[in-house]
Amino acid sequence: MKNPLFLALLLAAAAPAGALVKTKAVEYKDGDVVLQGWAAWEDGFKDTRPGILVVHEWWGHGPYARRRAEQLAKLGYTAFALDMYGKGVLAASHEEAGKLAGAFFGDRAAMRARALAGLEQLKKLPFVDQNKLGAIGYCFGGTTVLELARAGTDLKGVASFHGNLATPTPAAEKPKAAILVLHGADDTFVNPGLPAFMAEMRKAGADWQLVQYGGAVHSFTVPEAGADPSKGMAYDKRADERSWSAMRGFFEEAFK
Repeated sequence: MKNPLFLALLLAAAAPAGALVKTKAVEYKDGDVVLQGWAAWEDGFKDTRPGILVVHEWWGHGPYARRRAEQLAKLGYTAFALDMYGKGVLAASHEEAGKLAGAFFGDRAAMRARALAGLEQLKKLPFVDQNKLGAIGYCFGGTTVLELARAGTDLKGVASFHGNLATPTPAAEKPKAAILVLHGADDTFVNPGLPAFMAEMRKAGADWQLVQYGGAVHSFTVPEAGADPSKGMAYDKRADERSWSAMRGFFEEAFK
């Protein structure tokens, strides 16, 4: 009998190398505003793949959102990290980020329109299955993807990571998208909006899930948030990994 370890090594050597993830910057417009997003996809396949939109945190379109798009591409999705603020616009302080994000928090119609412009770019990418589209977002981006769901956008699912849940423009009818909210149980910024959000989901008859991570505060998926939960924003490796795993299972179900 051949050695099982030898057979395993032989099979591993014969297996094809992992597919290459390709990326490119994509310039587009929303009205007169020039935007620049980031596309990521797995190279070399011939079939269509589900497409996932990525919406950045309140700092703007930068390395973090691009990194998440590339992670999705490694899972076999085609991803597009959109730009909500404008080409090259990145906040340098919390105050500046608050102003940039605040303009959209105060105008949910504009938030939805800017996100839809990004969604159209995702649809234009090669090999995207137009019937299997989803969206994820972080902090400000989490709010944005929830607004897409509230607007009845034709998506299979949206996942919000530590997004603001306030509901000034609640869903008027059952959203087409399934909704996954990944939330830090100790997020003092978001917790006040939880009761109204849950009431909204129930009233709309939405397909929704809420997962809370004990001990996690705001920005729990962002390493750049630091490691001090007492500040209200901090990275939590365990919650980050668990939430990403939850998102994977969510989209596997939504796209099957």
